[in-house]
Amino acid sequence: MDEQVALKMMQALSDSTRVNIVRFLVQKLPEGASAGEIASHVDATSSRASFHLNTLDQAGLVSSEKQSRSVIYTLDSAKMGGLVSFLLNDCCDGHPDILACCTSGKSC
Repeated sequence: MDEQVALKMMQALSDSTRVNIVRFLVQKLPEGASAGEIASHVDATSSRASFHLNTLDQAGLVSSEKQSRSVIYTLDSAKMGGLVSFLLNDCCDGHPDILACCTSGKSC
């Protein structure tokens, strides 16, 4: 993954509401969820949720599709996985102590 792309994604994830949106959309894979459902889940107004979803969309982490009267947002699991891979392999050079924290199932 290109470093600039990774930085844009990390910047998008630097907000707790957006992290909660990503967590929610992971649970909703592969179907995604409507903007209204997402807003309700993260306890945000529709305009506030739209702002956060737009930020995640611009970073390439989510995509949107109009279905009837709703907009459905879906997490791009390949790009999210690419970001995790970048952090583990490119940024941290696959350091065993860091990898151990990710595979042990416990918090390091």
